[in-house]
Amino acid sequence: MIIVMKPHAKPESVQRIKNMIESKGLDAHISNGKEVTIIGVVGDKSKLNDQNLEIFDDVDKIVPVTESYKLANKKFHPEPSLIKVGNTVIGGDSLVIMSGPCAVESAEQVLATAHAIKKSGAQILRGGAYKPRTSPYAFQGLEEDGLKLMKEAKDETGLSVICEVTSLAAVEAAVKYVDMLQIGARNMQNFYLLKEVGKTGLPVLLKRGLSATIDEWLNASEYIIAEGNPNVVLCERGIRTFETATRNTLDISAVPVIKEKSHLPIIVDPSHATGVRKYVKPLAMSAIAAGADGLMIETHPDPASALSDGPQSLTFEQFDLLCKELRPLANLMGKKF
Repeated sequence: MIIVMKPHAKPESVQRIKNMIESKGLDAHISNGKEVTIIGVVGDKSKLNDQNLEIFDDVDKIVPVTESYKLANKKFHPEPSLIKVGNTVIGGDSLVIMSGPCAVESAEQVLATAHAIKKSGAQILRGGAYKPRTSPYAFQGLEEDGLKLMKEAKDETGLSVICEVTSLAAVEAAVKYVDMLQIGARNMQNFYLLKEVGKTGLPVLLKRGLSATIDEWLNASEYIIAEGNPNVVLCERGIRTFETATRNTLDISAVPVIKEKSHLPIIVDPSHATGVRKYVKPLAMSAIAAGADGLMIETHPDPASALSDGPQSLTFEQFDLLCKELRPLANLMGKKF
């Protein structure tokens, strides 16, 4: 449930209710809006049956929350969350572009990519050091050596960096080098891993699972936030359907649905959604038009020789042209880029 306080409620009234909730063994989460403060109650609310909450000072009303996810729920946190990643903020009036290779292959590749995407306007360098691949014989990533290369690119260019993590060992290594951790689609419901990234306090990009519903996706984010880490960004990257013309089917409708259900920012990955280079641009533009807070787009110095996902990766020239074409649309949608 949530307790909606009256406009400009006194701080001592809010604190009194918070203390009472916690005395019952429940968690109280306070969201301070411009005028109204909301207190979210997480736990067995039957423990409050002996309390007449409506008569507490400055309480306006009690609203039940029927969804299983609470902390990610917009009812708990009406104001959109702004997630700080290094020197970049995801959410609000900014459009954030994450770009880079699917897999980190060499120092030359990573540094060339970092300089190129920064020149075009990207704010965050993405690169895979741990690669969960369908085939056990496919390139699995450079692991910690790859993370070190990303850190070098960060130090040289000033870009923030993000990398996917696939295990506790990967988390323990990545926190030493990156600004943001990514949970890939295959691990969206790896609840142990979600808890571990939650404990780090680092911002987390949570990709939607291949066949996950939006409610399942939001419940996955709840695992991270429940560990005391509110810094979660959602990423729509396509879901598995009967269609075979593209790798996956990009669910553009997920963007407005998330905006209605949750306060968390959402970005779109048109590269993994389609697996086809020529479809990246129209879907990137569609994502911005739908209200996405950012994009994740794969680039590579030479896509034809990429060790992973070359067919969906843009060249530096293609990425630069795309960014130029995205700017007017972003401005039209009230986004700075």
